[in-house]
Amino acid sequence: MTQENTASPASRLIDKYGRHVNYVRLSITDRCDFRCTYCMAEEMTFLPREAVMSLEESLRVAAAFVGMGVNKLRITGGEPLVRKNVMWLIERLGALPGLDNLVLTTNGSQLDRFAEPLKAAGVKRINISLDTLRPERFTAITRIGDLDKVIRGIDAAQAAGFRRTKLNAVMMRGVNDDEFVNLVRFAVDRELDISFIEEMPLGEIHGRSNTYISSEETRALLAPHFDLQATDESTGGPARYWRIPGKTSRIGFISPHSHNFCDTCNRVRVTAKGELYPCLGQNDALNLLPLLRDGADEGALRQAMMDSMGIKPFGHDFSQQMDSPQVVRFMSMTGG
Repeated sequence: MTQENTASPASRLIDKYGRHVNYVRLSITDRCDFRCTYCMAEEMTFLPREAVMSLEESLRVAAAFVGMGVNKLRITGGEPLVRKNVMWLIERLGALPGLDNLVLTTNGSQLDRFAEPLKAAGVKRINISLDTLRPERFTAITRIGDLDKVIRGIDAAQAAGFRRTKLNAVMMRGVNDDEFVNLVRFAVDRELDISFIEEMPLGEIHGRSNTYISSEETRALLAPHFDLQATDESTGGPARYWRIPGKTSRIGFISPHSHNFCDTCNRVRVTAKGELYPCLGQNDALNLLPLLRDGADEGALRQAMMDSMGIKPFGHDFSQQMDSPQVVRFMSMTGG
């Protein structure tokens, strides 16, 4: 059983707008076994191994955050489950006193072999990226992915006992907008949650202004098929949820363009090379890797994390950045 987080009020991460950061998204690799068109270039240049935080360094960063009141940690990539010896890290994260919500975002390709050990290690929930149910379209979007492996991964997660597993679908006009109804039906039939995500202008990927769809438009597409009723439920992240009466599934929408959630932002991101980004939509970051490798003690590491609150902006504005992004790093580099 997870122990209560006992970080003192003075050590908690509070930004200059009074927002309490209690949620960290920690990338442990920039590598992935897919090449999703909205996430990375077809021919990616990945980081050299020495530029990536070691598993021990990732654990140290996570432990420092938890010691400062963070109680939700999401492991991301790239695809985190392609990281060698990943379970060594996850088992230790699952044992951190004060961390009551260890979660994972994955493309699902490796879940058929990792679901049971992830559950045993203390992972509470899994988010699985799934933008289409059509095999040929899945291969086109991911460039090299196999839909059958992902479906097997979803089945394995449910068989391992994971509950409230959530599908994440990026909304793309002319690409998968004709499948939104079927994706909801798939989720409802399997008692999964699903969130629809507005495409974000990260990385130099052209044509987004043609494929962007707002959350409101997708809800309008779903309305003739489902009685969506708004709820005030939250999983601690940016999704806003709707329910279908009589069903267990939650239908979520993540709207960084049309209704950004900056005023209540409670999260920061750490990339696989140790860059702490207080805001997904900005380029300002604090590099933790030199501290980790230059012998800084725990106090210096925590002070740097507290200092990062000073560069956390009130918010981002993606509305004018669709085909000329202000943030040129790819989503796979930022960590989900």
